[in-house]
Amino acid sequence: MTDHTSTPEPTIRAVVADDSVLLRDGVVRLLTDSDIDVVAAVGDADALLDAVTEHQPDLCLVDVRMPPTHTDEGLRAAVEIRRRYPSIAVLVLSQYVEERYAGELLEGDVSGVGYLLKDRVIDVEDFIASLRRVAAGGSAVDAEVVSQILGRSRRTSELDRLTPREREVLNLMAEGLSNGGIAERLVVSQGAVEKHISNVFMKLGLDPEDGSHRRVLAVLTYLRA
Repeated sequence: MTDHTSTPEPTIRAVVADDSVLLRDGVVRLLTDSDIDVVAAVGDADALLDAVTEHQPDLCLVDVRMPPTHTDEGLRAAVEIRRRYPSIAVLVLSQYVEERYAGELLEGDVSGVGYLLKDRVIDVEDFIASLRRVAAGGSAVDAEVVSQILGRSRRTSELDRLTPREREVLNLMAEGLSNGGIAERLVVSQGAVEKHISNVFMKLGLDPEDGSHRRVLAVLTYLRA
């Protein structure tokens, strides 16, 4: 008799950092209800770094503005975590885009990195899916974050070769959407999306021999622009 029981998803161990007690407790409950093991919940950057050192979690969920100055302590801590522990995924969840450190967080390998805006999280299931994707080594970057980072710098000649639709597709790739997800968002066929992505790879000069890495390389080119 064949066992059709699905394999359970691996448990994610997470550290949550947010200075707002209500928001922090709400996020902890949400993650716990989604079978994510919250090993620590803290309210400042120093406590976050200590918790990461102690627990070595799979994922850190971090707010940008925390004590003592409530400016960019959380994001700077996120950058430091990525520097010290490259294998630990980091998902920034904030109301703000702090461009300097956001750019630094996103300029290297974006595997296991996310940056979402609280006000634009409108679906809990999508949020948890994004969190799991980042924890598994994927990425999830809000389009508004990408837009603000790109807005402060000149576009490279490589990206200037892309059509508006190709740039839109690349932007959704940066958000972490699959080809099917992009097709659904743009209300086009998956074949059309695949054609646009193929054009993006070609115009950015990405070698077919790079295989699946081309998708990551294309997103990195976009984020570094």
